[in-house]
Amino acid sequence: MERVWYARGLRFQCARCGGCCGGAPGYVWLTPGDIGGMSRFLKLTEQEFLQRYCRRVLTRVSLCEHANYDCVFFTPAGCRVYPARPHQCRSFPFWPDNVATPAAWEDVGRRCPGVGRGRVYSPSEMRAIQQGKRSTD
Repeated sequence: MERVWYARGLRFQCARCGGCCGGAPGYVWLTPGDIGGMSRFLKLTEQEFLQRYCRRVLTRVSLCEHANYDCVFFTPAGCRVYPARPHQCRSFPFWPDNVATPAAWEDVGRRCPGVGRGRVYSPSEMRAIQQGKRSTD
């Protein structure tokens, strides 16, 4: 088993601040499962969901953004589709690039008040989250 710098785990508790939901242009890549789950949650057909809330970027599908770069589902009250949010959102902040080095994790912590707080996630829990087997509820 590979030894990682965060072998003792990392603390995280979502502060529901929405900082990861916008502020800079980007992409929220959707899997077919994400599309199906979100469309069912919104009581739309997949085609209606794709037309209203998504954009095609080369061969992939991403959620649309507002003019200020916030996610199309981010509101002052929080995420409109939180129970059905995409894997990319469920797995934040444990994305591979974010946990690659202590410096990368510290950088995420400067933007996310939930980093370094809350319960400790073990490396195996983080891997499960990255693989979509769990979320950071």
